[in-house]
Amino acid sequence: MNLAVVLVSPKTPGNIGAAARAMLNMGARDLRLVAPRCDHLDSGAVAMAVHAADLLRGARVYPTLREALADRDLSVGTTARLRADLPPPQHPAYVRPLVRAAAAPALVFGPEETGLINSDLEQCQVAVRVPTGDYASLNLAQAVLLVCYEFLQGQDELPERTRKTATREEMEAMYGHLHDTMRLIGYTDAVRARHTLRLWRAMLDRALMTSAESRLFRGLLRQVAWKVEDAARRGTAEPRPAHGAAGSETGDDQTP
Repeated sequence: MNLAVVLVSPKTPGNIGAAARAMLNMGARDLRLVAPRCDHLDSGAVAMAVHAADLLRGARVYPTLREALADRDLSVGTTARLRADLPPPQHPAYVRPLVRAAAAPALVFGPEETGLINSDLEQCQVAVRVPTGDYASLNLAQAVLLVCYEFLQGQDELPERTRKTATREEMEAMYGHLHDTMRLIGYTDAVRARHTLRLWRAMLDRALMTSAESRLFRGLLRQVAWKVEDAARRGTAEPRPAHGAAGSETGDDQTP
C-alpha cells in the first residue's frame, strides 16, 4: 500500500526517529515532515530509528500540511479529543475499508504537546482515535505504530484454522464413557446423572477437543475404572502402581 505518514511540527529528534522505526515495523516507508521544529537527521533521531535510518534520511520536509497532502487522495487525521465543530473520530477498523480502497492514503499526526489542531483536521476527510484506557495520550511513535498496524498489518484476513476437532460420534462415545465412570465411582446417581453430564458436556464442548485429545481423556477414564475394579478385587482402597496396559497418556488403545 502506498501509505504516507505525515508528522506535523514534530518537536524532538528522538520522537521522529522512533516514529520512523515504528513505520518500518509495520511496512510503511513514506515519511513526511511538516515544519519540523528540530533536525530530523540529528544523531538522536538516527539512534532511535535503528534500522530505519535510511527511511529517516529519505523523509521529505514540507512547509505546510496542504503541500504534504497535495498528491494524496485520502488523508486520515488522528486525535484523542472530540471537537465541537468537527465530526467525531472513528475507530480505525471502520476507516480501514476507506484506506484500503485509496490509491495514495496518508496518516496525519500532530505535535507531541497538542496533537492536530482544528485547521489541520479540516484538511483530513476522516479522523481516527485509537481505543485506549482512561489515559488516552499516546507517545508519537506509539500512535504511529498502532495506527499503521491497523491499516497495514490489521487489514489481512485471519489465517484459516488448521486444528481438526473430534467428530460428534467421538465426543458422544466419550460422554457415554464419562457417564459410566461417574456412576462407577459414585460421582452421581441415576436421578442426577443427566443434569450432571449436561454440565460436563457444556464445559468439554467448549474445549473443541481433537480426536487425539478425546482418546487421551478416555484413557484417563479407563484407568479410573481399572483402579476401582482392582481395589474391589483386592478388597482394599490402597493405591497400587498404575497398570501399564490400561489407558496410556499417549491416547493409544482407547477403544471402549
